[in-house]
Amino acid sequence: MSATVETLEGLERRVTLSLNPAEIESEIGKRLQKLARNVKLDGFRPGKAPQKVVASRYGAEVRNEVMGDALQGRFVEAVQANKLDVAGYPQFAPAGADTFTATFEIFPVITVGDVSQIKVTRPTVDVSDADVDRTLDVLRKQRIHFHNVDRSAQNGDRVHIDYTGTIDGQPFQGGEAKDFPLVLGEGRTLPDFEGSLTGLKAGESKTFDVTFPADYFAKELAGKTATFTAVVKSVHEAHLPDVDDEFAKFLGIYEGGVAKLREEVAENLRREAKRRIQTKVKEQVLDGMLAVTPFDVPKGLVAMERQSMLERAVSDLKARGMKEQDIRMSDEVFDTQAKRRVSISLMLNGFAASNNVQADEAKVRKLVEEFAQSYENPAEVVAWYYQDKARLQEAKAMVVEDNVVDMILERAQVTDEPTTLEQLMGKA
Repeated sequence: MSATVETLEGLERRVTLSLNPAEIESEIGKRLQKLARNVKLDGFRPGKAPQKVVASRYGAEVRNEVMGDALQGRFVEAVQANKLDVAGYPQFAPAGADTFTATFEIFPVITVGDVSQIKVTRPTVDVSDADVDRTLDVLRKQRIHFHNVDRSAQNGDRVHIDYTGTIDGQPFQGGEAKDFPLVLGEGRTLPDFEGSLTGLKAGESKTFDVTFPADYFAKELAGKTATFTAVVKSVHEAHLPDVDDEFAKFLGIYEGGVAKLREEVAENLRREAKRRIQTKVKEQVLDGMLAVTPFDVPKGLVAMERQSMLERAVSDLKARGMKEQDIRMSDEVFDTQAKRRVSISLMLNGFAASNNVQADEAKVRKLVEEFAQSYENPAEVVAWYYQDKARLQEAKAMVVEDNVVDMILERAQVTDEPTTLEQLMGKA
């Protein structure tokens, strides 16, 4: 049966579907008969309940199922007959006796615009010895240890203190602690609090005033002045490990010592720099493609993506310890990001299809292996990817995306811009 397709706003379409009442009633009867052979109702043996009783109990449910199946079948016929590429799910609504409408969206026809207009600034970076030194300093600070010393506390020391605080002579919540560890100059507490402890030795005490900032997170304390009395119980000096062969072994380098460690650090930095550059370039290419390729985005797909992003965000917050009832978040906060994701996906798929861009198996393998290098056992990570078709499909999609970006870069206006590793990493 043919169906007329109405064009609504944008990508929305509507078809009118007619159902055959006789076919519907016949199918309902068949399903009720089948159900009666197995259903168990109070007062009857299994399969012995009268047809009327079964119909009274399950008739409405079976009718809804039959109607839903019939509408879906008619809809599929209409879509195939009119060669429609449906995006998302249809919404059915009654339109008269035995007649319904199905409102839905179709995928847009996407033709990527003039990519030669796209301008891309591509960072270039050389990893220097200074970059390696800075990274080694970070690794050393991550393994800092403290030794007890008999001298006045200074910045960088860790002190253990007992303190009590009052406001207008009255104690307040959070204003007292015992054996509280504090690294001076680290900024964990207010500067006036830490600064008042500098110069004190173990066993010494001091009373001092601290004024809380007007924008202090605890509103009940904001702008108020508290009087603290603190007793320093111990002073500990920070010690960083030396960069030597023992330090290299501690980091998993058992042969080659410091030279091998520096080589490994440099290689990791180059790998991270490459990833950052690829990300920055890809973002510029995708933004440029979107700018020269206007098209309507199916609202239903955006709504589905918003919901998916909300579910992932809630799951992440719950994993971090938040209770579900305390998570107050709407999928509307993800609207802009969801629309961008859907737009990019549609655009890339359209470009890849029209230009026959595919994922070469060798490139997929290389991508997976490069990703695995950042893990302790790369071989296990590679195997993990190849054990699951869905995970491997994600890698293939990334390769297709990279191939599209490479094709665009060949036609776009690309300017190489030398930069430092710190600038690339956003630390300068």
